[in-house]
Amino acid sequence: MPTAEYDPPGLEPGTGTGTGSGAEPGTESARRAVEAVWRIESARIVAALARYTGELELAEDVAQEALAEALVTWAREGAPANPVGWLLTTARRRAIDGFRRRSGLDARYAMLAGRLDEGQAAAGAVDPAQRQDDLPWDPDRVDDDILALIFMACHPVLSPEARVALTLRAVGGLSSEEIARAFLVPVPTVQARITRAKKTIAAAGVPFEQPPAAERRERLGGVLSVLYVIFTEGSTATSGDRLLRADLAYEAIRLARMLAALLPGEHEVYGLLALFELTAARFPARTGPAGEAVLLEDQDRRLWDRSAIRRGQAALARAAAGRGLGPYGLQAAIASCHASASSVAETDWERIVLLYEALGRVAPSPIVELNRAVAVAMAAGPDSALSIVDELAASGRLAGSHLLPGVRGELLARLGRTAEARAELEFAARLCGNARERSVLLRKAAHLR
Repeated sequence: MPTAEYDPPGLEPGTGTGTGSGAEPGTESARRAVEAVWRIESARIVAALARYTGELELAEDVAQEALAEALVTWAREGAPANPVGWLLTTARRRAIDGFRRRSGLDARYAMLAGRLDEGQAAAGAVDPAQRQDDLPWDPDRVDDDILALIFMACHPVLSPEARVALTLRAVGGLSSEEIARAFLVPVPTVQARITRAKKTIAAAGVPFEQPPAAERRERLGGVLSVLYVIFTEGSTATSGDRLLRADLAYEAIRLARMLAALLPGEHEVYGLLALFELTAARFPARTGPAGEAVLLEDQDRRLWDRSAIRRGQAALARAAAGRGLGPYGLQAAIASCHASASSVAETDWERIVLLYEALGRVAPSPIVELNRAVAVAMAAGPDSALSIVDELAASGRLAGSHLLPGVRGELLARLGRTAEARAELEFAARLCGNARERSVLLRKAAHLR
């Protein structure tokens, strides 16, 4: 799991950490404490502040200011017994100061100040200049707050790119630098997406609250698709020189676990979590010592994470307890077939074909058809599979993707049509944006010479 950096005003994320930085021991200890709290509790802190202020952007701003103050105060006095309460109290006071500057002692400021005073009186909290260990945490509201934050970050008024960026920032606690590094885009691009997302949410008047039950079920698909995009990019990067971006994939797993805990009655959430766990279980064997891609048939299955497989299969069982597996649950069932097999030859390819056929009925897409063709090739031979791939090629639905010519080249090679296979694999390599995948395709094409 990545260490979620924070970037309060005036601080450079990641500076002054580790040994040899020249910082005082108290400063280093404070920074480590702040980083740990933010990594674990950022979603809860931002969600509670968003409920309190009614504004996501203000909630993030005052949270960052509280982090900056914590670095100074905790270095001098030591970390408080209740660091989350300390940060919330400090951030809430910053919010009140902001309202005071903007509108004076109006009714809104009086209401907010009254809430804070009541909360402090009930909990015996002290002034933020002193140790702030006693802020009421209101555990009955925590889950509701985080769920509201997730649905706000994934609101349909936002573009898909903005939903991903805002989810990783607001719910995952990642910095703009981390998100930019994960998706290989400039930091200003990520910052602009997040800024536009917040402005769009404010302009649309999106309330900080869970949507009604019917609307929540309707919008849950959008939330799951955001997590799916994040994990997919982490499990096989679309570009760059790394096959895996494991930190991004593990962040998606963390968020999926959080969502499953918040919505235990939604079976498809468990289907998504099962898919993530079962896929990530193979990460240790998917790359070699130099980062090169290792194909499924060449992987050392002893390296697969058996604990992740058990977690994935348990989540799949929860998903199957519903009215039937949804799109993510069906993909998880396919991943479970791979995880349960001792080798490629021993894999239940007939069952995988049936699962892809079911997936094609529930969530039809050209990628599902292409994957079904691969399974058909393994179960029944390349002839039947090639006809499926040729139909896809004729439809033009995967034009520009390296996946289709890559699969077609493999099938042609198995049929002995070497020259055609080599041309397809070389074409796929030209279309592929990931250096590790491209090298595999070129190696296969060279072998056919």
